[in-house]
Amino acid sequence: MASHVIVAGAGIVGLSTAYELGRRGHRVTVLEKEPAVAAHQTGNNSGVIHSGLYYTPGSLKATLGQAGAISMERFARENGVAVDICGKLVVATTQAQLPALTRLHERGTANGVDCRLVTPEEAREFEPHVNAVAALRVEATGIVDYRGVCTALQGLIEGLGGEVLVNQRIVGVATHDDAVTVTTSRGEFRADEFVNCAGLHSDRIARLAGLEPDVRIIPFRGEYFELAPESTFLVKGLIYPVPDPAFPFLGVHLTRMIAGGVHAGPNAVFALAREGYTWLDINPRDLWESARWPGLWKLGRKFWRNGLDEVARSLSRRKFLASLRELVPELPDDSLVPTHSGVRAQAMRRDGSLVDDFFFERAKRQIHVLNAPSPAATAGLEIGRAIADELVAQR
Repeated sequence: MASHVIVAGAGIVGLSTAYELGRRGHRVTVLEKEPAVAAHQTGNNSGVIHSGLYYTPGSLKATLGQAGAISMERFARENGVAVDICGKLVVATTQAQLPALTRLHERGTANGVDCRLVTPEEAREFEPHVNAVAALRVEATGIVDYRGVCTALQGLIEGLGGEVLVNQRIVGVATHDDAVTVTTSRGEFRADEFVNCAGLHSDRIARLAGLEPDVRIIPFRGEYFELAPESTFLVKGLIYPVPDPAFPFLGVHLTRMIAGGVHAGPNAVFALAREGYTWLDINPRDLWESARWPGLWKLGRKFWRNGLDEVARSLSRRKFLASLRELVPELPDDSLVPTHSGVRAQAMRRDGSLVDDFFFERAKRQIHVLNAPSPAATAGLEIGRAIADELVAQR
């Protein structure tokens, strides 16, 4: 039976959810607090279509990520959005990294990812300037214009009779026996069901709706550089390091962008605001909420050395470049040009553990997406389908 659904958030997860619901005949209203779609995580990520390589077999990240790589490429091509399945190299730069590279290959194979171990000579056939003692070639990885994907989704939603309303900051959510009422800074909306895809503010929206989730969104900023135009020839596609299994972020990497040029990064530093794109962006409320969460201090005690390294790399272009030279030693001293940053909405438990998978909480007439980090953009269309299925199952 068709219903009216309100979706909070016009990033790729919210828009994908709204599109899937509209496709199934539901009336959809998307409420976005910013003046345009894709204003935060979606519009400031690296533009990569991930393959499902890194994720625990059987997890939502693995299953939805791999399916999402296929559906995202198809959606982009069908809707005239720029996309290129260029593949990537994960590079071991020392002998000590070889066991982790082998384990990554095994995990990727278990997830059904098209990947193979290659020799240093084979790696340099893909990336002539790379430093490698071995590498993992991943064919299914690509790059895409995620802002373009969101613009296309908005058009499709509206074409199906839905609405995407901007400048609508949600200030209240109330559930009744027969409906949900959502109050924004500009008015009140009533619908049959509510889906919270608010990203950086998803836990706050959940609390407004009467839930008490046992996670808190902790913001981590990822800072990027671009390679100067005269240095871009050193990178043909995507070059990633072997991830440190003890550290919850991938490490800085080199990514050729869909619009041209090469991005370098991101690092990962604690942000002083949920929308803290620079060190000068400080929000006292956000900072106080993070500081009060016991998990942040437990995480800090566990990873303080890594954290200091990330901060040092944030404050020193020389250190940032040194990390990149482990992958491509020929990068010259003047090869880095500052560009945008992104902020990752990371759900953290009270014990300091980071929620590793996509994470949803449910209530009467409500679904809340409380953790959707990478590969959420890749898997956006699949997450939308999963949420639509869940709404049907809840009835």
